[in-house]
Amino acid sequence: MKSITAAIALLLANTAPATAQDTTLYLGGPIITMDGETPQTVEAVLTKGDRIAFAGSEKQARAAAGDGAVVHDLNGATMLPGFIDAHSHFTVATLTAGGLDLRAGAPVTDVAGVIAAIRDYLARTPAQPGRWATVWQFDHETLAEKRYITRAELDAIAPDRPLVVLHVSLHGAVANSAALKAAGIDETTPVPPGGMMLRDEAGKLNGVLLEKAMFLLLAKLPQPTAEQKLAALDAAQNAYFAEGYTHAQDGATQPPDVAFLTSPAARERLKIDLALLPFSTGLDALLAQSALKFGSYQGHVKLQGIKFVLDGSVQARTGYFTRDYKRGSPEGHHPWHGEPVLSETDFIVQAKKVHDRGWQLFVHANGDAAIDMAIEGFDALGITAAANRRPIVIHSQFQRPDQLAAYKRIGVGPAYFSNHTWYWADIHRTNFPDEVVDFISPFASARAAGLIASNHSDYSVTPLDTRFMLWTSMARVSPAGVVSGEKERLGAYAALQALTTGPAWQIFEEDRKGRIKPGLLADFVILDQNPLTTPVDGIKDIRVLETVKEGKSVWSAPPR
Repeated sequence: MKSITAAIALLLANTAPATAQDTTLYLGGPIITMDGETPQTVEAVLTKGDRIAFAGSEKQARAAAGDGAVVHDLNGATMLPGFIDAHSHFTVATLTAGGLDLRAGAPVTDVAGVIAAIRDYLARTPAQPGRWATVWQFDHETLAEKRYITRAELDAIAPDRPLVVLHVSLHGAVANSAALKAAGIDETTPVPPGGMMLRDEAGKLNGVLLEKAMFLLLAKLPQPTAEQKLAALDAAQNAYFAEGYTHAQDGATQPPDVAFLTSPAARERLKIDLALLPFSTGLDALLAQSALKFGSYQGHVKLQGIKFVLDGSVQARTGYFTRDYKRGSPEGHHPWHGEPVLSETDFIVQAKKVHDRGWQLFVHANGDAAIDMAIEGFDALGITAAANRRPIVIHSQFQRPDQLAAYKRIGVGPAYFSNHTWYWADIHRTNFPDEVVDFISPFASARAAGLIASNHSDYSVTPLDTRFMLWTSMARVSPAGVVSGEKERLGAYAALQALTTGPAWQIFEEDRKGRIKPGLLADFVILDQNPLTTPVDGIKDIRVLETVKEGKSVWSAPPR
């Protein structure tokens, strides 16, 4: 006992000086440390400043705390390490407040309902010079007609005001004539490689722009002012804090957003840790900045790695597969197995520049053919697990069993997306055999292969809801009641690892966050129920009560 007490005293002596007000003792409820492959709990945690000073018995913690420490009684609530966002689009959270969210109101079930919702929104938000109207979360697969809204239908309700309807996948958009004109897109505009511009029966553009064609439009969207961006930043990080996140990711950062989020004004506002993945389309400009540092924080923001996109969205039928979609292409053409957004040669050439610079590679790949491209690219660069470069394949959605061994050999971290089993598994079964759909986000098989996986929402593709993500990784059930791969279901502890230790490892921060352990950041989430003892059906109903970032409470649930 004397040696333990001495060790605690030595640890506290070497901790950065902190006032009594900076010293907090957490106790009074289950504290799940996430330290190890099996669940471990402690009675109390002591923090000094922004770090964890002790985790263990209440008696020892009280002795180490001394007089004047603030006692945070959990009152039976459960504390865990703060959740780590493995992949989402933080900048989208700063933009969605400026448009119509089709998921926010009553369910929209047909094209007429979409048109009515947009017409009502336009009536409530008068046009302003230089501003476009934006609509989010459009999903044609949830409509009775199973089709995209068209340019002509948008023109009928907004003949002069630029209007853009963004697909839920963020891999496509529909524009009216005013928006197309403002973006300089007309019938003679060439289709960019890796993009699609759909046409009507008369051969004219119908307003649907997919993959790289969409960026012709988005590049012309008016940017918010600096003041608007700063206000939106506060709202965005609070939305993440409300879900228990203490670390967020911007999964495809455009050059203007890189400049803004790394600016002194933004760094002053940021409380959440934020990892940026600059989009590969701006790679040469980044490489030209010899002093640019990746992997280290400036305040709470860091450039993590470069994001490459190899294919599109499976629910939009632009993912790249080795087998055909039963329903054909987005235009209804057969046969169709999708196509890459970036050629394999271009990917290898560009990825080599990133790899040679020592920056981390993040690759979006949904279909198994796109995953093959990622594997072949990593092999061409000579990446092995022993090199510890940790390339991340975002989504890895329709991975084949044989690709797991390649991931292990290379050291790939799969960033899986369990929410697909709820939102789109029923739709996927209209295109692919059951055994293919049952292997989406193969968490259990990946664990058995020795891979370190994470789970993500891909916000705004699916809502920013951490408990729902836990549930989908454990239940893997669809709205029709179909289970997608019963053998791939996770238990509660493994599901929590995919939100804590898994994503921490994937960003080289396993010795900084993701566990409750002395020396690590005092980042915590406090839940009203213990996920380890809550029945699966109740997991999604667990509430976040409080989020603590570096020893300070940054969000608390309003009283009920």
